[in-house]
Amino acid sequence: QAQLVESGGGSVQAGASLRLSCSASERTFSSKTMGWFRQAPGKEREFVAAISWNGGSTYYRDSVKGRFTISRDNAKNTVYLQMNSLKPADTAGYYCAGNRYGLGIRGENGYDYWGPGTQVTVSS
Repeated sequence: QAQLVESGGGSVQAGASLRLSCSASERTFSSKTMGWFRQAPGKEREFVAAISWNGGSTYYRDSVKGRFTISRDNAKNTVYLQMNSLKPADTAGYYCAGNRYGLGIRGENGYDYWGPGTQVTVSS
């Protein structure tokens, strides 16, 4: 069973940057679309960004476009989320997820396995 582990979360002030990492323990990582989701207290989990298996295509929710960048290093079985100009509204638990077939990229149901998450807290 593939496992994902996120890291890089923390508490920062508005305007700061963080880079989240997600390491995968599987040989087939390089063939998977990978995504980042987030969930704030009392809210549903929402799509943040996704990247195709070779990094050729990336997808973002509108509220993070121009501030967040998703990337991957298949040699390291790792996907990243660079978050700049953070806002208090970005405060949430951030989850990495793997999408075996590259379908339903913006919805939770398209993803087969998930990491435990890492907390990002942005204060004003």
